[in-house]
Amino acid sequence: MENEKDFIQRTLVVCKPDAVQRGIVGEILQRFERVGLKIVGMKMVMPDEKLYEKHYEEIGKMITRRGEQTFRYNLEYMMKGPVIAVCLEGVEAVALVRKIVGPTEPSKAEMGTIRGDYSHMSFGYSHVKGIGVPNLVHASGSVGEAKKEVELWFGEEELYDYSDLSEVFTR
Repeated sequence: MENEKDFIQRTLVVCKPDAVQRGIVGEILQRFERVGLKIVGMKMVMPDEKLYEKHYEEIGKMITRRGEQTFRYNLEYMMKGPVIAVCLEGVEAVALVRKIVGPTEPSKAEMGTIRGDYSHMSFGYSHVKGIGVPNLVHASGSVGEAKKEVELWFGEEELYDYSDLSEVFTR
């Protein structure tokens, strides 16, 4: 039998270098907060190649799914500047964040999603240019990935439990 805790999830969002450099991190985070997700951890970091290899291949299987060249393009793109790592919590947070973010390929993202409103590049164009796809954010793809990613990016001491006002209406 399911209970309330089965529905409350934590998920990782990484505002990528293009989001940071364009100055739209606040607008991105506002979308998550407006639907009732709460920020339980956040930090600006400049990860090294080792962290990205763990994130994109050990957890996300990017090389396995898309090939070494795609991974290299993405790695170069991610190393262009600092990122903002955010742990969000809420009811079915993983699926909700994916819905708000939109598909990985910005050219396929609907208007109203973060990628649909703020980016537009296709995988084809990025491959022709030999660059990673500037798609603003990473969002965990599944509950299992989210758990592993949050553990990779945050220590327990960097995550906070607290009640916010929306919990008055949902819990």
